[in-house]
Amino acid sequence: MNNEILEIINKLRTNHSLELMEYKMLIDNISPEISEHLAMLAVKEQQRIYSNKIYIRGLIEISNICKNDCLYCGIRKSNKNCMRYRLLPNEILECCERGYKLGFRTFVLQGGEDGYFTDEVLCKLITEIKSKYPDCAITLSLGERSYESYKALKEAGADRYLLRHETATKEHYEKLHPENMFYEERNRCLKDLKSLGYQVGCGFMVGSPYQTSLELARDLKFIEEFSPDMCGIGPFIPQKDTPFGKEAAGTLELTCYLLSILRLIKPNLLLPSTTALGTISPNGRERGILAGANVVMPNLSPMSAREKYTLYDNKSYLGAESAQCVKELAEKMNSIGYEIVTDRGDIKK
Repeated sequence: MNNEILEIINKLRTNHSLELMEYKMLIDNISPEISEHLAMLAVKEQQRIYSNKIYIRGLIEISNICKNDCLYCGIRKSNKNCMRYRLLPNEILECCERGYKLGFRTFVLQGGEDGYFTDEVLCKLITEIKSKYPDCAITLSLGERSYESYKALKEAGADRYLLRHETATKEHYEKLHPENMFYEERNRCLKDLKSLGYQVGCGFMVGSPYQTSLELARDLKFIEEFSPDMCGIGPFIPQKDTPFGKEAAGTLELTCYLLSILRLIKPNLLLPSTTALGTISPNGRERGILAGANVVMPNLSPMSAREKYTLYDNKSYLGAESAQCVKELAEKMNSIGYEIVTDRGDIKK
C-alpha cells in the first residue's frame, strides 16, 4: 500500500472527512490489500459502537405498482411484463403479526409510488401497527411525497424513512431517470424528512450505468455532508425488461469497499448488507457484514408477492433472505462472529 493512500485512510479515520478528490483516489486505487485494511478498520469501528450485534428489519414489499419510469427499475411504469400486485392493509397487518412472532421489532414498508397508498390509507395503517406493536419501529420507503405528506405520516407514528438519493451528480441522475423526475426534488424530499425528525436513510447503486469514480466520490461526499442515520448501497443488477437490461452489474468487491469507507465516514451509521449483495454472491451478505455493515432486512412479504417485486433479475427471497428462516440467518451470522438481536435497532448517538 503506497504512503499517499495510507495517509488518506488515516485522515479519514481521524476526521471522518476527505476532500472530493481524495475519495476519488481511494476508489481509483482499490486493491485486495487496501480493501482488507479498510474492512479491518471499519469492523473495529462498527464493533466499538454496536459490538457484534446485527439488527434485523422485517421487509414488507407492499406494492409493485409505480407511477415512475426509472430506467433501471423492473417495476417501472412501462414494464408490461411485470405482474402487478398490491397488498391491502389487512394483508400488511398479517405480515406484521407473523414478523412480531418471529422476533422482528422494525417493519419496513417498501413499495413503488402507488397512488392507492394515500396519506389517509397509510396514516390509518401506521396508527394500527403502532397500536398493536408499540415496541416496534416503522420504516417507510415509498418514494417522493410532499412535505405535508411526510409530516402526516410522521405524526401517525412513522419513525424512519428510506429514500435513496441514487446519485449525487445531477447529470448522472438525469441519465437514470425520465424527464419528469428531478434531482432537485429528490434532494428536497431528503431535506424535508430530516427537518421533520425522521431517522433518514439515503443511498446509491454501485456500478450503475454511466457511473464513474468521480460520481461515486460525490456520493461519498454527499453522505459525509448530509449525515444520514442509515445508508443503503448495493450493486446495480440489471433487469431484462428495462432499457439497462443488458448493462453490466456492479461488483461485490467495490460495494464492500464502499461499505467500509462509509463506516469510517460515520462510525454509528446504520448500514445494511443488502439483498442485492446476497443476490450476486452466495456469501454476499456475510461479506457485507465483514466490511462493516450491521443491518440485514429479511423478507416478510407473502411468498406470492416476493417473486413479483422484480426490481432486478434473480432477486433473492428464499433461504436466509426469507424472514421465516430466522434460525438459518442467525446461524450464518454466528458463523462469522455476529449475532442477530431482537431490538428496534435505533442509531446509537
